[in-house]
Amino acid sequence: MTTQFSDLNLHPRLMQALEERGYEQPTAIQAQMIPVMLTGVDVIGQAQTGTGKTAAFALPILQTLLPGQTLPQALILSPTRELAIQVAEALQAYGRHLGARVLPVYGGTSYERQIRSLKRGVDVVVGTPGRLLDLLRRKSLDLSAVRTLVLDEADEMLSMGFLGDIETLLQATPPDRQVALFSATMPAPIRRLAKKYQNDPQAVAIKRQHLTVAAIEQRYYIVNQRDKLNALVRLFETEQVTRALIFVRTRAGTARLANELAARGFPAEVLNGDLSQGARERVMARFRNDEIKVLVATDVAARGLDIDDISHVFNHDLPDDPEVFVHRVGRTGRAGKNGIAISLITPREQWMIGRIEKYTRQPQTRADLPGKAEVEAARKRRTLERVEVWLRRGRYQREMEMVTELVAAGHDPLDVAAAALRLARASEKKSAVESISAPRGNHARRPRDRGRGSKHPRQRSASRKSHESGMVRLSLDKGRAHGLRPADVVGILAHHADIPGKVIGAIRIQDQHAFVDVPEQFVEQVLSRNGEYRLRSKEILHVERA
Repeated sequence: MTTQFSDLNLHPRLMQALEERGYEQPTAIQAQMIPVMLTGVDVIGQAQTGTGKTAAFALPILQTLLPGQTLPQALILSPTRELAIQVAEALQAYGRHLGARVLPVYGGTSYERQIRSLKRGVDVVVGTPGRLLDLLRRKSLDLSAVRTLVLDEADEMLSMGFLGDIETLLQATPPDRQVALFSATMPAPIRRLAKKYQNDPQAVAIKRQHLTVAAIEQRYYIVNQRDKLNALVRLFETEQVTRALIFVRTRAGTARLANELAARGFPAEVLNGDLSQGARERVMARFRNDEIKVLVATDVAARGLDIDDISHVFNHDLPDDPEVFVHRVGRTGRAGKNGIAISLITPREQWMIGRIEKYTRQPQTRADLPGKAEVEAARKRRTLERVEVWLRRGRYQREMEMVTELVAAGHDPLDVAAAALRLARASEKKSAVESISAPRGNHARRPRDRGRGSKHPRQRSASRKSHESGMVRLSLDKGRAHGLRPADVVGILAHHADIPGKVIGAIRIQDQHAFVDVPEQFVEQVLSRNGEYRLRSKEILHVERA
C-alpha cells in the first residue's frame, strides 16, 4: 500500500503548505523517517542528496515546535553555506502557516544581523559548524532549550574536519535532546559519533537500488593522467553538452582545470571552498541562467546543489568511495530526463570500475576517445548548423550587399561562400586537435595483483600517499607562489593543532599547494583546526587529506 502525506498525522497547517507545493506522496526516506522522528527517539538516516531527506527531518521538527518560545528549539548542522541556506528555505516554506522562525547561520555574512535575530527569538537555527561555534563562544547562541539536533550530511562535515566543532555544539545541548544523524555513507568516524552521542538510535536506510538512476548512460575512458585535459576537450567538442559538472579531487585542481578549459575556448567557473558566499551565489546564478555551461567542483562544494538539466557529469578524478560516485552521477538524469556520466581513469585505476559496477549494479561502458577526424567532423557540423540558422533567419542584408559587390567584381558565388566559411573557421586553425598518447600500464590490474613488480604504480602516486608507515599525507592549499616554506608548515600546524613539531614528517612544497606527512593519530586533530591556520597572519591556510 502506498503511503500518502495524509497518512502521517501531520499538522493541518503543514499539510496546507505541502499541498500548496504539490506534494502528495512522501519519498521512501520521508515515509519511514517522519513517524520515527515524531516519537522523539534518536535516529540515523542513510540517504543521498535528492531523496527528500530535508523534509524527512524538517516536518517532524515543525510538527513538535512549542509556541511562544524565545530560545532555539531545534538546531540543524550543515557542511556548506549553500546547503544551510537551502535547508532553511525549505523549513520556512513548510512552516509558513505555523509562523515558524527559522534562522540560517553561516560565515561570510554579518554577525550583527544574526545576533539581532537570535535576540528577537527563533525556533530553528540552521548553520555551518564554524559560525555556530563562533556565536556560541560569543554567548550569542544559547542551545540550552534545543530539543532536536540534526546532523545533515554528517560524513561531509567530518571529512571537512568539523568533528571537534560538532562535539562542542552537541555538548552545549541538553542531554535528553533528540539527535538525528543523516549521512550518505557510514564510515567508522560516523559510527563512533553515533555511539557516543545517540541513545539506542533507530536506523532508516534507503536501499542501494534506489541510489542509482537507470536513465544515466555511464561511460569511462582510459587515459594517461597528463592527457586528461586533452581528453576532456575532445569530449566537449563531440558531445552535445548543455550543462556540465566536472568533479576534481582538490580545490587547487579545480582552479587549474577551469583555467585550462577557458584557455581552450570552454568558459568554466570554479565551485570550491575558497569562494565567499556572495561569489558562490553569483557563480550558481550564472550557471542556472546558462551564462556558463561548465562548473568544475569538489565533492564538498557540490553538496546541496539542486539544479536540473545537467546533461553531463564528468569524473576528472575518480572518488575513492563508490557511494560518492553515485552522488556525483546523480546530478544528471533528473526529472525523468536522460543524462551522461563520463569518467576519465588512468590504467592503474581500472580496477575501481569493477568496485563501482558491483556497488551500483549497473554496467560501466568502456569507450574510445573521439579521434582527430571525429573532432574535425564535429567542428564542420557545428559550422554548417550555424550557417543554416542564419539562412533560416534571413537577417544578413549588409553581408548580402558585400557578396553582391564581390560577384559584380567577377568572383564566383561559390568561391565567395567558401572564402567566407574559411574566415569563419579561422579560430579552428589556431586550436589544433592535440595529441593523446596510448595509455600505459596493465589495464586489468586489480589490488590483489599488486605483488612483485608493482612498485611502479605506487611510485607514481607518491605525491598523495606517505612512504612512511603510520603517516598520513595532507594537502595544503598554499604553496611556493604564496611564500610558503617548510618552516611555516611546521610552525603553523604545531601551534594551531597543538601537536609536537618534531612528529611532522616529509614536507613537499609545490607552486600552488603543498604536502605534509602527519602521524595518523594527529590527523583528525589537525583537520579539526581548519579555519584557524593563517600564513603569516594574512591568508587562511586550508588543510585536507591528499
